Amino acid sequence: MGDGILDEAYERLHRTGPEFEGWLSNHGPMAVEALVRHGHGARVHRWLDDYLGRLDDLPRGLRPIDDWRAALGDPKRAGDWLVHFDHELREHPWPEVLGTWWPRLLPGIAAGATHGVIRVGHAVRVLRTDGANPARLAELGQALGYWAARWQPVPGAGPLTGRSGVAAALAGVPRLPEQTGGIRERLGRLPDLPDWAVAATALHPPADPAGAARTLTELVHRTGLEYLRFGHGNPVMLVHAVTAPTAVLRTLPALDPALWAPSVAAAWSATAAVTSVYAPPTPAAGATVTLRPPDEVFARAARHGDAHVVKLADAVLEAHAATGDARVLAAADYAGRLI
Repeated sequence: MGDGILDEAYERLHRTGPEFEGWLSNHGPMAVEALVRHGHGARVHRWLDDYLGRLDDLPRGLRPIDDWRAALGDPKRAGDWLVHFDHELREHPWPEVLGTWWPRLLPGIAAGATHGVIRVGHAVRVLRTDGANPARLAELGQALGYWAARWQPVPGAGPLTGRSGVAAALAGVPRLPEQTGGIRERLGRLPDLPDWAVAATALHPPADPAGAARTLTELVHRTGLEYLRFGHGNPVMLVHAVTAPTAVLRTLPALDPALWAPSVAAAWSATAAVTSVYAPPTPAAGATVTLRPPDEVFARAARHGDAHVVKLADAVLEAHAATGDARVLAAADYAGRLI
């Protein structure tokens, strides 16, 4: 991987905040990691030259995070959270920091429209596969800080109690009838949606860590295929039904196996919630599926340039590698046409 390019990109991005225009997530670190990972590092700095102009400055810390529970989900403390995790990762090994904070942050997986966990997943992949250095540790710290500042639970989420497999559970997710407003408003309507309480925990719980990995792999695969049926309803937001569980799956190997089952439950709640509040009630007639080699799929996404298209291509390439199902790769092309 083009480590030097990625580290240079991180250093440029770490002068900016995790959000811009009040709420929108900074996709830069996630997109450039995917571009470099798949051999398109030559595009990174030119892509950043265009993207950096829309970002806000790095928020400043005001006071230390003393009561972390009280500070969770307070975006006004974003700067404090960034400072907190920068300190934590300077003082402790990153797997230790991740292992401490993952179970604290996991119940708030909806943070930043799931971008908190997605950014953490990209950062952990780099640390696991390419090793640690100051720029990569700083990226994990900013990702964890963003998740903490925007921490938001999915209503009705909890341990899985259902008997459904992934396909049946997805088919049973009810649709929010009033699909208006931002994700926070939409999630707030879920408790009043008939059948949501059942759907939120409908997935059959994995019996062991290996089962947890298999369940998440299938969830990413199925949601990629579902994007071909429902992506037209909200092409950008429905990408996260795929990329959020992908982030959790990437992080599992860095976690204590005791955390794998609750991680599956949280990933399911995020995917089910995004599906419920953004997917239309009926599928499209069917997206035209052109089967392309994985390298070509990602190259097309890289040329497209939209961060969501790039990240979806990255996710479905992993789903294809795990399952051998070439159909899932078409989701990236479809997103490129829709976005």
